[in-house]
Amino acid sequence: MKTTGDQQLVKRINRSVLLRLLRAQSGLSRAQLAQASGLTKSTVSLLVRELIDEGWLSETSVTPASGQGRPSTPLHLDGTTRGLIGVEVAVEALRVVGISITGEVFWSVEEPLADTAPKAVCQQAAQLVAQACAQLPQRQVRLTGIGIGLPGAFDDATGVLRFAPNLGWRNVDFVPLITQALSLAGVPEVAVHVQNEADTAALSEYEFSPGDAQDSLIFVSCGAGVGAGIVLNDRLFTGAQGMAGEIGHSILQVDGMRCSCGRQGCAETFFGARALAQLPDPAQGGRYLGVVLQNLWTTFNPRVLVVGGPSCERYPAILPVAQASLQAYADSAGMVAPTLRPARFGLLASAVGAAALVLHHELRPMHTRTPLLVASTPDDTENS
Repeated sequence: MKTTGDQQLVKRINRSVLLRLLRAQSGLSRAQLAQASGLTKSTVSLLVRELIDEGWLSETSVTPASGQGRPSTPLHLDGTTRGLIGVEVAVEALRVVGISITGEVFWSVEEPLADTAPKAVCQQAAQLVAQACAQLPQRQVRLTGIGIGLPGAFDDATGVLRFAPNLGWRNVDFVPLITQALSLAGVPEVAVHVQNEADTAALSEYEFSPGDAQDSLIFVSCGAGVGAGIVLNDRLFTGAQGMAGEIGHSILQVDGMRCSCGRQGCAETFFGARALAQLPDPAQGGRYLGVVLQNLWTTFNPRVLVVGGPSCERYPAILPVAQASLQAYADSAGMVAPTLRPARFGLLASAVGAAALVLHHELRPMHTRTPLLVASTPDDTENS
């Protein structure tokens, strides 16, 4: 029996419970955390002290009123001392952001892809991550981890990028390439997580949402490819080999136009970026987007649908057309359509969500696999 390992896991779970409670309701005191979590007051006090020392939490000083006893001290997530770096490998560009654990973007950069070969992409991404890391000491921010979003089906059980037709990638052993590139670029050893770029975009909304998502959300990313990031029951739904959400390759027309994946009639051939550019009125591609949104709604029943990506930035009128299409289906069925809204972080959604992927794993120690790299810096040894 691995007693030590079990105790460490229990401790990580308890820490994550406190962090999630304070994300849901900032300003809780130690006593309130003990009551809400079911943990003893002494356990909560010890864990809170650790989380403050490690830069996860901060206290708000309170001046007691005259005649009152010692007041409760409100606790908050500390958005000033821990940072996350997110990378989006898009079909046309690389986007890298530095954010706080509360979702504040404090640094970002975008560069066109210089070369689409996997090794070259990893080297270029690693150089940009190194630039982001250089910003952290100036802000007295400690790097917690790095997340990477890829434009295709990533199998996180094997570390293999299965399918990214718009880059011409199939069965790319991505993990060794990116870990080597980060090391050669001088990036500190921290936890690194990789996922599909639509999945990471979903996390940008889910982890830093205004509260409407609760336990389910679907993000539809519209660019050269079309994908969906799906959060169900507080977990990313990625499928057996990371291919869940590849809605751009769902079939809208039997024997339709040939797609980059080799199939015919894929959704991407109706409202992917190349298809939209050929329409007299690109906004009409929103009709087909609305069909796909309706299918996602009836299949997964999410609380919120979010649409973003380069096509939405270039052709903003497609979203109202998609909304009207979705509403027409809802009206026909006599049902209330789910909330549909644009991406809050715009073109940075996938990169911000890649950073949020680190936080997503940190807050769910029972539901996540071991990261690609493990932090080895002295002050983070316990969290690694």
